[in-house]
Amino acid sequence: MKITYLGTNGWYDSPTGNTPSALIDTKDFYIVLDAGFGIQKLDNFLKEDKPIFLFISHFHIDHICGLHTLTKLNIKELTILGPKKLKKSLETFTGLPYSLPLNELDFKIKYLELKPGKQKLPFEVSCLPLQHVVSTLGYRFTLEGKTIVYCSDTAVCQNDLELSKDADLLIHECAFLPGHSSNWGHTNPEGAAKLAKEAGVKRLILTHLGADGYDTPEKRQEAETLARTIFPDTTVANDDLQIEV
Repeated sequence: MKITYLGTNGWYDSPTGNTPSALIDTKDFYIVLDAGFGIQKLDNFLKEDKPIFLFISHFHIDHICGLHTLTKLNIKELTILGPKKLKKSLETFTGLPYSLPLNELDFKIKYLELKPGKQKLPFEVSCLPLQHVVSTLGYRFTLEGKTIVYCSDTAVCQNDLELSKDADLLIHECAFLPGHSSNWGHTNPEGAAKLAKEAGVKRLILTHLGADGYDTPEKRQEAETLARTIFPDTTVANDDLQIEV
């Protein structure tokens, strides 16, 4: 199972990366995490005819701004999953006169609004609300005997910890620079590392790095170095990073 980080910036695109999206390539499915502008690279990686599931964490623009690039995809069907008001929110955002409406794409779109808890899907996934300024879901997947958790955007909270417990891989946001915090609902590297340690995860990947603060590769490296003093198996993601799980 391979994970490709298509976009690792939070807020806006910059020379350090695109806004957030990642692809989990399993034997039987493609699972896409968020639709920031990194998703415009997705067509480079869809090499097999497998079902595609796009999980939206929330509706802030940096997590859905890449939806207008779905016209690039040569596929038959896409299932989009996310918080309540999913269909209405996405159709409003991509509707005329702003973009080609999703219902006019050359492939079928299916929507599935998710409630907290375990979901009835072809694979095992559960979700819980996170601590952000708008309704946001974190996801816990069990795929090919491995547990992968995706939490963006959020401050460290109880549901964050519950989703992450004993995961093989925790993909966690890191919008804030070391030592920074606010009531907006984001995390700094030391906070994410402490969470990973408490949750007993095997590996931590930091993504959704704030484009304003992490404006150089060196600042990302500093965040990784700090996080590793707390949780050694930490990696700060960069666009196009690929890992095996």
